[in-house]
Amino acid sequence: MDLAAIEGLLIDMDGVLYRGREPVAGAGPFVAFLRHQGIPFLLLTNNSSLTPEQYVAKLRGMDIEVRAEELLTSAQATGRYLAQMEPQGARVYMIGREGLRQALVQQGFTLVEEGADYVAVGWDWELTFAQLKRATLLIRAGACFIATNPDRTFPSEEGLIPGNGAILAALEAATDTQPLVIGKPAPIIFRLALAQLDLDPRGVVVLGDRLETDVLGGQRMGLGTLFVLSGVTDREMLAQSPTQPDLVFEDVAHLQRVWMRALEHC
Repeated sequence: MDLAAIEGLLIDMDGVLYRGREPVAGAGPFVAFLRHQGIPFLLLTNNSSLTPEQYVAKLRGMDIEVRAEELLTSAQATGRYLAQMEPQGARVYMIGREGLRQALVQQGFTLVEEGADYVAVGWDWELTFAQLKRATLLIRAGACFIATNPDRTFPSEEGLIPGNGAILAALEAATDTQPLVIGKPAPIIFRLALAQLDLDPRGVVVLGDRLETDVLGGQRMGLGTLFVLSGVTDREMLAQSPTQPDLVFEDVAHLQRVWMRALEHC
C-alpha cells in the first residue's frame, strides 16, 4: 500500500488514539499531521458509551483536537440504522450509557421497560443482573435483538476488561438468539461512515488495532487497512491470525514517521 495515495481515513479510537484515559504516544501530533496534509478523516468507534460531544471533550483533554462531526460511534450508527427501518416512536429497551441513549432519543425512539419492539445493547460498565433479566424476557417475547458492537474486551489503562461482546454472550446464552450487529466488522457502520466521509471508497483506508473488527470489517468492504500494536493485539496474536492488515506499525507516531517519508518521495 502507498501511504502517499491515501485520500481519507476511518480511524478507530480505543487502542489507537488512547487507552482508557491515557493518550497513545503521538496521537495529538498525528491528528494535526492529517489536518496539515489535508487528509479527511472520521473517528469510527465501536464504543457506544459516550456522545460525540463527550468524545470531543475527552480528546481535547488529551490534546487531540477534533469536531463532533468528525466522529461516528456505534451508538449513532445504531440510531441511524433503526431510523431507516422503523418509524419514529418505536419502543426500545436499552442497555448502555449516555451515548446510546442520546442516539436513540435523537432519532425519535421511545425508551421503555416493557413492551419493547427492540432491545438495543451497548457497553455498560454498571450492568446489573436485573438488566440482563429484563432484556432476556423481552427478546424471548419477540423483541428484535440489536447490538451496537461485538468487542469482547475493552482496552483500559488497567488492561483488558470485559467489553460489549461479553454482555452479548450472556444474552445469547440466555435467549438462544444472535443479535443484529451494527458496529465493526458489520458492513452497516462502514456504509454509514463512508456516506458521512463523502469520499470515493477506493481512496479510503481503515486504521485500527483490532483484527476481528477494524481490519476484517475494512477488508470486507474492499478498503485498505493500517494496523497499530498500541491496542489489544500484540505481534504474536497478529502472526497467528488469518486476518492480516496491509501495513503494521507500533503506534500512530511510527505511522506518521513512515507516512512523512513516503510523502517526501512523491
